[in-house]
Amino acid sequence: MPLPYLGLLRTLIICLTTLSLFSQQGFKAYKQNIPGTEVSFKMIPIKAGTFNMGSTYSDVNSNEDERPIHHVDLDPFWMADHETTWNLYQLFVDRTIDSLNRNGIKNPSIIIDVDGVSGASIPYIDMSLGMGTDGYPVINVSQHAASTFCEWLSAMTGHYYRLPTEAEWEYACRAGSEEDYHFGRDESLDDYAWYNTNSDGTYHPIKTKKANRWKLYDMHGNVAEWTLDQYIEMGYEQHESHNPYNEPTKKFPRVVRGGSWMDKASALRCSSRLPSSRDWNRRDPQYPQSKWWKTDAPFLGFRVVRPYFVPSSSNQKKYWIHKN
Repeated sequence: MPLPYLGLLRTLIICLTTLSLFSQQGFKAYKQNIPGTEVSFKMIPIKAGTFNMGSTYSDVNSNEDERPIHHVDLDPFWMADHETTWNLYQLFVDRTIDSLNRNGIKNPSIIIDVDGVSGASIPYIDMSLGMGTDGYPVINVSQHAASTFCEWLSAMTGHYYRLPTEAEWEYACRAGSEEDYHFGRDESLDDYAWYNTNSDGTYHPIKTKKANRWKLYDMHGNVAEWTLDQYIEMGYEQHESHNPYNEPTKKFPRVVRGGSWMDKASALRCSSRLPSSRDWNRRDPQYPQSKWWKTDAPFLGFRVVRPYFVPSSSNQKKYWIHKN
């Protein structure tokens, strides 16, 4: 190889090595503070990787919509170590701290005017149903509300947040496990999850059970969690292998994962899928019914992720605004 090309190759290798080291150093756990408040949450780095998504026919607890089991590879992302709490979500509902962002954190790749983010309606009843709010996960929220919250959170912090895709959620839940639950078969589900046999008919404060191997809490039970995807019963048959995502084209159904304090153990499995339902708002007396709150979903919440590779400005809203 001619000397000039060897020099260019050496320079390229040095640049790529430096970039790789910089990326690895920057990809670590961090605490996200909310401006003007004492509220914060921890984000856990989830490295890029591959896994087998879904269940096999030999799994006696599996359902048809979890098949076929298929190979998926994902880009890196951060995930909140716990479900979004009332303490944090109420800041979005109140919107009293928005002004603190106007001269605060700026990120050239996140171009969002916090004043342009829609505000959630004030609920007409106590959406916690008297079960507790301080330190508890938010419940009874729609996927639209959860996604709009992510847009607001991005504007307030300068980091791009969204809901996880269904594939990201299962990958993070499994934390390397190929069993029904992330802890495998050697320990009890009671050590890791709140569900119908141990919840005493209520949800519980975050992080009161053991975390999985990747330090994520309540991936099984407590409250079920919204993902971004449209629910397609046999959608895995057309799943792409790299960063699969079924972009929503209609309001119902969407995919919910993880199971809740109301569910039996089989609904908490890593691969278990739940389609959203119109019945989750059947007692809402408003017309039209609220797009922010689900009066009959005391089992339903969400957690946020932050993709390592920030979408282009033209694609950022793609993950926040869906057909409602």
